[in-house]
Amino acid sequence: MQPQSRVVELLKFPRAVLTRTLFILVSLTGVWRVTWVKKDLTYWFLTFLFLPLVVEMIITLKRRKGKDYKWFSPPIFLFLISIIPSIWILELHHQDDKDSDPLCKRLDSFENVHRLISQNETLGNQTDQDYLRNLKQMLTSVCSNDWILALHQILLILLILGKWLLPIGGGVTRDELSQLLLIFVGTAADILEFTSETLLDIKGNSTQLVYIILAVWTWSMLQFPLHLAVVNSKPDDEDEEMAEEESLLRKHSTDMWNIVEALFIQDGPFLVVRLLVITYYKVFHQMLVFFTIKNFLVVVLNLYRLVVLCQDFRPSSSRPNADGFIE
Repeated sequence: MQPQSRVVELLKFPRAVLTRTLFILVSLTGVWRVTWVKKDLTYWFLTFLFLPLVVEMIITLKRRKGKDYKWFSPPIFLFLISIIPSIWILELHHQDDKDSDPLCKRLDSFENVHRLISQNETLGNQTDQDYLRNLKQMLTSVCSNDWILALHQILLILLILGKWLLPIGGGVTRDELSQLLLIFVGTAADILEFTSETLLDIKGNSTQLVYIILAVWTWSMLQFPLHLAVVNSKPDDEDEEMAEEESLLRKHSTDMWNIVEALFIQDGPFLVVRLLVITYYKVFHQMLVFFTIKNFLVVVLNLYRLVVLCQDFRPSSSRPNADGFIE
């Protein structure tokens, strides 16, 4: 084994542990925020959702030496299970109690952030208890909307970095991993824009719309544990006879999965929600119209892509033989 390969093997264990530790810390931050805004310590029971992630880490480290799987990433899926309930609770609480704290500190400018941080700086020495007390005061003084947005942003960034840090699963190449990470970046940007912009469009007490938006957001997040968008499932080139008999789904598996994602997991549901906001809830502005058109174009272009793939695909039985006749 080459020295570089040996180093990579040695780093698999700490990378696997570090990634799951970061997942748990972010989820724990979300649970702490829930207990603080709800003023109810029973919400600490949400930490029981971390147990499957801990069990998965122990099993993966013992049986697979930290390696992820080819088609599916259990740690990312379990991370989503551990943090999504906290974000739901925070979003619903914020919608019901938007104007409860008008004196909260916003994070919409560098000056506000600097002023907030400077609250934790005092002259002279301070004990650890004083430091923790000031830190808690600083964190709790931030506006609820900024807290929730920060959790959304950290969640998406950590999903990308976590997938990068996790040891590559068997059958996944570095080229496929790099493609998957680039897809994750684009997907995360679209999802963050959908939740942040659409929730801001809610006027008054529209709890039903909040549930719809959060449900679609949760559904779209299920893309991240899956690797079907880039992992190649085609037969080897050397097995030409099997390749000739392959189906459309097998031959264009990654293209078909990308189409399914766009139509049924991301742009399709996003388009439906935005059309609902415009037509039923009578919300209309330039950015909403722009992103609605963008989702519509993505859906139409993917349908066009599906038609092209179906038309270009011909089974081996309909292909001309060497004499020019169809078999």
